Amino acid sequence: MYLSKKTSILLIPLIFAFSCQTQKEKMADITPPVAKKVPKKLEIHGDTRVDDYYWMNDREDSEVIRFLEQENEYYRAMTSHTQKLQDTLFQEMRSRIREDDTSVPYKRNGYWYITRYETGKEYPVYARKKESLDREEEVMFNVNELAEGHEYFRLTGISVSPDNKLAAFGTDTVSRRQYYIRIKNLETGEVYPDKIDNTTGGSVWAKDNKTLFYTKKDPVTLRSDKIYKHVLGTPAEEDELVYHEEDETFSTYVYKSKSQDYIIIGSNSTLTSEYRFLNADDPQGTFKVFSPRTRGLEYSIYHFGSDFYILTNKDGATNFKLMKTSRKTTASEHWEEYLPHREDVLLEDIEIFKDFLVVSERDNGLNKIKVTRWDGSDSYYLPFDNETYVAFPYVNLDYDTQLLRYIYMSMTTPYSIIDFDMSSREKTVLKQEEVLGGKFKEENYRSQRVWATARDGARVAISLVYHKDTPLDGRSPLLQYAYGSYGSTIDPSFSSVRLSLLDRGFIYAIAHVRGGEYLGRPWYEDGKLLNKKNTFTDFIDCSKFLIEKKFTSSEHLYAWGGSAGGLLMGVVV
Repeated sequence: MYLSKKTSILLIPLIFAFSCQTQKEKMADITPPVAKKVPKKLEIHGDTRVDDYYWMNDREDSEVIRFLEQENEYYRAMTSHTQKLQDTLFQEMRSRIREDDTSVPYKRNGYWYITRYETGKEYPVYARKKESLDREEEVMFNVNELAEGHEYFRLTGISVSPDNKLAAFGTDTVSRRQYYIRIKNLETGEVYPDKIDNTTGGSVWAKDNKTLFYTKKDPVTLRSDKIYKHVLGTPAEEDELVYHEEDETFSTYVYKSKSQDYIIIGSNSTLTSEYRFLNADDPQGTFKVFSPRTRGLEYSIYHFGSDFYILTNKDGATNFKLMKTSRKTTASEHWEEYLPHREDVLLEDIEIFKDFLVVSERDNGLNKIKVTRWDGSDSYYLPFDNETYVAFPYVNLDYDTQLLRYIYMSMTTPYSIIDFDMSSREKTVLKQEEVLGGKFKEENYRSQRVWATARDGARVAISLVYHKDTPLDGRSPLLQYAYGSYGSTIDPSFSSVRLSLLDRGFIYAIAHVRGGEYLGRPWYEDGKLLNKKNTFTDFIDCSKFLIEKKFTSSEHLYAWGGSAGGLLMGVVV
């Protein structure tokens, strides 16, 4: 993808590390702006608190805008001595990225779909070819042309009708993630008058090629709370509300099953799930509840033949298990266990094929992909040979295929898309991210996983990457990153941007702190609510460990990251 000045925020942690290393004394005389305090009492549930900065809630207020401008001026002053370095790093990062990149094509419903970037242009071109990659390309959307005249532009949620003639798409021009949906005739190029405002951008077609289901947002909170049905050629004001999620702790969304047989509405909160489903060939029908919500019960559903498979934490399955039920009896009391719960392995996702079930697991922090024949004649794991990698299934739209497409990368291996023959066990690397410039060689970098002991005895993994010539004797600068909230796991992935650090002698570390799911669902549970402090103390204890083991020193350790509880940033010792 194209790296523009708009994405130069990626430079901030690098500039932070370099500036802290070389210019601390020059920054001491620069005074930061101080926001005024305007006390405001907020009362809820009988409790009163005072927010001195509530006035900054108004994004259009001239004083708020002026203060943000002062903060920007402060940032520029604090980093003015690094301007030359910023330009050098930006050009260096950009030079590694292929600007005319093209995605690996995937086939769906008779067409090969392709996304490509053109040299010097920031936005993608979405195209397709009928039946064969040798056929003439049909450009569906050239986003560079659509973005002309807009300071911000994003196109998302391209949804092609079952007859391949129409495409619904979402557009945002104000950077608020409030998309309006339009519909384009892919044969004539005409964009129909239909326009639906304030949506998530995504939509799904019924099998009649004229009925579209989509999600609307609450205009104030931006919570996704309503599912509507739109009929091609009718005013959006007449669209039918088919579901309203009234519980403010839930968000709702709509999608289509991999089989294309069902339109599915999902509702999720932090602890609870609920689904509704409707035959895709009966858009005028009524959605049926799959299994009524029960607080603490999480589940997701997958259709296959006459059955549904359910990934769930039912009956205390903290790390989830796989269950099965007939599509005629979907309530939870009818679910039967298919793959049991395991205390030490997190069941993350499944992919269903005609002859194979593919299961994505996380075992001791590592991604694992297991392939099993439905008839039970074969079962095995894909082989991976290190401890700092990422692997997960990619775009697998067809049921009737022997090929599993998956992503693989490590902290030293660029992003790769691989086709794996589940019968012969042969793999084909379709594409590996190319690092331009001629300087990158995988063998010049090293990675490893180490374990720090937290103050309460928990073992916290740290993934490290560095240049082979970087000494591990306490003299090298080290930038540590962590994120620990919402069960979001920061995996040890590859980054060409990061090479600008590694080639200058930095060690880069990812601390897999509690709050994510690196060590399974209990790892998340042990980093939230009353256990939230573990996220922060893990971060500090990992820092102390890296100093103690002489990966770096207290003078050369720089740390940044985030959490629902606040920002993790600064020198931590």
